[in-house]
Amino acid sequence: MTKNIMIVGVGGQGSLLASKLLGHLLLTEGYDVKVSEVHGMSQRGGSVVTYVRFGEKVYSPVIDKGEADFIVSFEKLEAARYVEYLKEGGRIVVNTQEIDPMPVIIGAMDYPEDLIGKMQELGIQVDAMDCLALANEAGSAKAVNLVLMGRLSRYFEIPEEKWMKAIEECVPPKFVELNKKAFALGRA
Repeated sequence: MTKNIMIVGVGGQGSLLASKLLGHLLLTEGYDVKVSEVHGMSQRGGSVVTYVRFGEKVYSPVIDKGEADFIVSFEKLEAARYVEYLKEGGRIVVNTQEIDPMPVIIGAMDYPEDLIGKMQELGIQVDAMDCLALANEAGSAKAVNLVLMGRLSRYFEIPEEKWMKAIEECVPPKFVELNKKAFALGRA
């Protein structure tokens, strides 16, 4: 049974490290894993999507609409933008941070109100938390990605020690402790 995870966000938020960490961990757990390249504007500000698929045998890295078990979103509007990819009974793990897209910045539109409430009204399971505050608590606003991975880890039966080992193997040594702290705060 193949499981599908979409990681969505805004360029420059660390979704590449998040998908690399997840792919590495799942490989060490014995799964066949396909991780797509980052799609979208990976420069700061553009919408970015990465697919992580794992199971006994995975043939394609692509996730179609209605297939995602999890959408991990760095930002509320990005979660709403990709909600149609979530499968029935799937879950969105989302950072409550708001990053204004260009139409909002230039005043052409307003940032939508109560996106999390609207998603929940559609019957979607939403696990929302202020990942930016936890990342800052860990020591860097850039650690939002590891806070989200910590939160996602709660839905997997993979022991925390294995996630920590994957962090050690995927993160530059000088950032390992900070990233472990961010992960732990997200998991708690």
